[in-house]
Amino acid sequence: MENTQDIIDLIPIRHNLVSYFIFLGIFLGLLLSCIILFRTSSKITAFKLYGWSLLIQSIIAFDVLLCYTGLMKYVPYLNDSTEPLVLLIAPLTYLFVYSLLARETISIKKFWFHGIPSILYFLTQIQYYLQPNAIKINAYLGAYFPDMRRIDTPKDIDYSYLIIKDEFRWLILFSFMVYIILSARIILKNIYHKNKSSAIDTSVNKYQFSRNVTFSLFIFFVLIFMVYLNFEDDGGDHYIFIFYTIIVSLTTFLLLVESRVFTTSWIADKYETTTVKNDLISIEKIETFVKSEAYYLSQSASLKDLSKALNANPNYVSQIINAGAQLNFNDFINQYRINEAKKRLIDKTYNQLTIEAIGESVGFKSKATFYNAFKKHVAMSPKAYIRSQVDITESKNV
Repeated sequence: MENTQDIIDLIPIRHNLVSYFIFLGIFLGLLLSCIILFRTSSKITAFKLYGWSLLIQSIIAFDVLLCYTGLMKYVPYLNDSTEPLVLLIAPLTYLFVYSLLARETISIKKFWFHGIPSILYFLTQIQYYLQPNAIKINAYLGAYFPDMRRIDTPKDIDYSYLIIKDEFRWLILFSFMVYIILSARIILKNIYHKNKSSAIDTSVNKYQFSRNVTFSLFIFFVLIFMVYLNFEDDGGDHYIFIFYTIIVSLTTFLLLVESRVFTTSWIADKYETTTVKNDLISIEKIETFVKSEAYYLSQSASLKDLSKALNANPNYVSQIINAGAQLNFNDFINQYRINEAKKRLIDKTYNQLTIEAIGESVGFKSKATFYNAFKKHVAMSPKAYIRSQVDITESKNV
């Protein structure tokens, strides 16, 4: 026992800019994950997954911080305890990208198999988790202080768990590589989807965010690979989580920039005194009203007017449209107008109307506004659209 404590006491404690920087990343990661998990609607599974990914990365970063600073000597039973969670980072990132672009709800029942590698690895390491602290201290020393004397341990210890543990880093790299390819595939598939022209501009933020998340995963992959080439054990993990702090900090900055906190609307009395409960309004209800009442055909359509018709506050209606349809109010209404305009442009019933008149008939106040909205949603001008439809008709008749 004296030998054990003497060796533990020799482990130095270090606090420097690296440790403070990683701590900042942990704090921001935990803060963001809690905000996302507790404030995001349960229907928006994509960002729920992003929140879980941030939470898991923060927990892993805390493990790395304990190891880097030497504080692990006070809680040796936590050494390598987060390894199974590492195998969840890449799958969660892919499922986030998939859910965001495919707009599909992710359920455990359907996507449970993505967690199999993490579960299997955990099962293979149960033997290690049950080992005495002396074994875990030695494992920690081997990674971070290889020149220090080891603690004496019984000779009959079964180290068979090392067969898998020694290959853990390659399991991580393989997992990252597979899910980077899958994430890139789903992004490319959506970009070149046959219906991309109907939302060529309105969905650009989703693609950019998905691309950036996937690119960050790729950078993680490269960093892990470089660290593994230069460090035999976990001694270089802090380099990886310096990058993690940078990513979390940038994400926090972007959320603050996009936040409504810095606008005056959120503190206006007219929004605070609303008599309608938020949970009574949904994107489905808004879409049903807009379509059933042909509300989009009105040139006076506005967020304030729509909110009044729904007996809800404008700020909340705007948030529901942004989150549920991934569109701002103008694009949300214009998508219905453009779909109706596409029908009327090739409908013989409207042959007597000019293109400008058709634009006005579906709710646009001017020719310029109609043309700009049409190009934005259809990726071509109204005239080009008419020609394309005529060509399709003629080819069918040949």
